[in-house]
Amino acid sequence: MLRRAAPSAAAAASTFLRHALPTSRSSSSSAAATAVASSTAVNSILLRSLKEHYLEVSKMTPPPKISPPKPYTIVKGALDQASGPVLRRGYGEAGEEISISVARLANIMPAGADDYESDDDGASGVSESINQLFLHVDISRPGSSKSLQFLCGLYPDAVGIHSVCLRSKTAESGTAVMAGKSGDGYQGRIFQELDENVRDAFHHYIEARGINEKLFPFLQAWLYVKDHRNLIRWFKSVGTFISEPKS
Repeated sequence: MLRRAAPSAAAAASTFLRHALPTSRSSSSSAAATAVASSTAVNSILLRSLKEHYLEVSKMTPPPKISPPKPYTIVKGALDQASGPVLRRGYGEAGEEISISVARLANIMPAGADDYESDDDGASGVSESINQLFLHVDISRPGSSKSLQFLCGLYPDAVGIHSVCLRSKTAESGTAVMAGKSGDGYQGRIFQELDENVRDAFHHYIEARGINEKLFPFLQAWLYVKDHRNLIRWFKSVGTFISEPKS
């Protein structure tokens, strides 16, 4: 009686691989398809949410149109710039040029860092979080290589100086100064450590140049419009990125 020889180890391995590999490829393809379907579903949910919020923001009521107090004029293109001055004016016989940049105080100062508080709810359609503003005031003169710069808190009924320094005109300004990222040498003493008479004199100095609470209504409305525009652009750009076909 003939006995069939047992298959060799190599033959057994070959048989196993022939049966196993197609199953492995099938499982991998299925997992990939599931991952693609899941990603598409997540993208769809995100795009729908972005569109809903975009439409909601688009319907928000803008504040009434307000002009800045004279003789300040709006810097052309300021709404489309990431940072930089918003208002500008000339002053005095020396030909001073005064420029003002603005940001939310909450974005610059830590909570509780300032003594001023306001219960004003702001203009219609204006977020209550824009009740405290932070100003960078730059005062320069023709022929001078330096400018006198103030960082101030602006409120509906008051303005307060946080710091004063004399800096090079070529140094960083605006947002960089507000964030404390300037490296232009000695910045002067902490304002609150100055003699009270000196502090009062500085307040009179900026008030004479129109840096006062009368700026608040315009700058509050301007900042609201700028934030609104930025948010609309953000929804659009993120939505475009998510929906773009993969290369």
